[in-house]
Amino acid sequence: MSGEVGTGKTMLCRMLLSELREDERAIYIPNPHLMPSMLRVAVARELGLEADSRLDQNLLLSRIQDRLIELGHEGIRPIVCLDEAQAMPDETLEALRLLTNLETEKRKLLQVVLFGQPELDEKLAKPSLRQVRQRIAWSCRLEPYDRNDIAAYLDHRLAVAGYDGHRLFRDGAVDALHRTSGGIPRLINIIAHKALMLTYGRGGDTVRVADVEAAAADTDGALESASNRGRTWLLAAGLVALAIGVLALLRPGGLLP
Repeated sequence: MSGEVGTGKTMLCRMLLSELREDERAIYIPNPHLMPSMLRVAVARELGLEADSRLDQNLLLSRIQDRLIELGHEGIRPIVCLDEAQAMPDETLEALRLLTNLETEKRKLLQVVLFGQPELDEKLAKPSLRQVRQRIAWSCRLEPYDRNDIAAYLDHRLAVAGYDGHRLFRDGAVDALHRTSGGIPRLINIIAHKALMLTYGRGGDTVRVADVEAAAADTDGALESASNRGRTWLLAAGLVALAIGVLALLRPGGLLP
């Protein structure tokens, strides 16, 4: 699973971990920037084995295999989930491939799911890692939201927060949100949150283009707004939003938590 920063890879990883069945065991490695020996140690510890990098690696691999076979006899399928997999050194990816070689006559003993930024795709495209790439049975790329996706996403988030009134974001505001966020969900959340604060601060009941542009001007990573008045408007309205809007967001049922 690959995608740009902020597209929801870590959230999907956590959802996967929460949805595993009782006959599946998660081996979660959030920071895979490890040498091969430390990757094996991390997997061994997640399997309940005592291990450290000083242990003979062949012996450690043998213990991992024995443990995987034991779990297989118990009907348990271990699944390794590696977040930020683009940070894995090439030699560690190769060590991971060798772990997937562990199998019985009937099935593989270990499944692996990689979550990473687009640099992971570039890394796996290297000729030296073609054996790793050939082991990938299924892949998916998370793309940024388009304009209609953003409109539906806003409606969904507001409904989950308990809002059932008129549409808060005008069509132009949704267009501005799409333009300034680039369709990245994390930026959509941040800019929409600030735009709602500005709307509340000025006593409005609908988010305007100017609110979104002002919010985007105050957000690192947002794309350049079509208007240069954003930051000026934000500075003018910021004190009101800080004094009034924050109090509203602290109340139960605040929008876009």
